[in-house]
Amino acid sequence: MTKILLVEDSKFLRLATERALARAGYEISSASDGEEALRIAHEKLPDLILLDMLLPKMSGPDVLKALKQDALTKAIPVVVMTGMSQKNAARLQQDGAAGFLEKSALELDKGSEKLLTAVREILKKLSESSQSATA
Repeated sequence: MTKILLVEDSKFLRLATERALARAGYEISSASDGEEALRIAHEKLPDLILLDMLLPKMSGPDVLKALKQDALTKAIPVVVMTGMSQKNAARLQQDGAAGFLEKSALELDKGSEKLLTAVREILKKLSESSQSATA
């Protein structure tokens, strides 16, 4: 079972996303701030981290950098979930982000299908790139 760590400070978005991913068969852990995210990433070693950028205690970009500088967590793909514009995407990619999900495009208020489709596509791409790296 694919383990996903969801890092989101909005209780509504976190619960809606957790529920949707769990129903789809993913094992979900969640954190509501940056410090908790780093602790849970160390404990659970998820297969994928969905990371909000605007977090209490430690910002999303700082969490991303910390994850990528840590030998234990640097190989975990991190997908940034943001309401911010894509102009930050290039910088975040340089810092190690594996992909981006625009919160408004996911339309979570209308259901979870776009989120689940996006997560499946990201996991498929990551699987294909790791297979081609080992081939």
